[in-house]
Amino acid sequence: MNQRCVIRHAGAADLPSLVEIERAAAGLFESYGVAASVLADSTSIDQFGEACDEGLLWVAEWDAELVGFAFVEIIDGCAHLDELDVHPRVGRRGIGSMLVRTVCEWTAGRALPAVTLTTFRDIPWNEPFYRRLGFDDLPADEIGAELAELLRDEAARGLDPARRLVMRWRPDRDGR
Repeated sequence: MNQRCVIRHAGAADLPSLVEIERAAAGLFESYGVAASVLADSTSIDQFGEACDEGLLWVAEWDAELVGFAFVEIIDGCAHLDELDVHPRVGRRGIGSMLVRTVCEWTAGRALPAVTLTTFRDIPWNEPFYRRLGFDDLPADEIGAELAELLRDEAARGLDPARRLVMRWRPDRDGR
């Protein structure tokens, strides 16, 4: 583990910083034709607080500064990585990978069947990042009712379904 980076469960004092991290990370998508309404959308402090209270929110500290987070929901009985953000000024240092691995380890430790997520299929660094971490496409016929509702919500918020991909990591796939 990188000694400069610490991953831990979020605490209430961390929550205000998460919105800034989220907005900074959204800027990475501006040049890829993502709707401005999507880029301006942010998670509420109340939503972060609920996830924090439920143990479904992890943060990354780089040199003791809060720089990233992973926000999980339970959807269709699986851990769903709702959001992963790392502040761009510390990008490409393995922080996002550490957050995702933490979520996967947590999932395996609770005997949940999978981690699911939705991501952009056409942004060059998005899909390959998750594939390197062991995620595969989730076949359409295996998408549960709650995840299908989430996909409809994404489309209603302006995310083009043709550009979206549903992926899954399973503990039994790679022995974690």
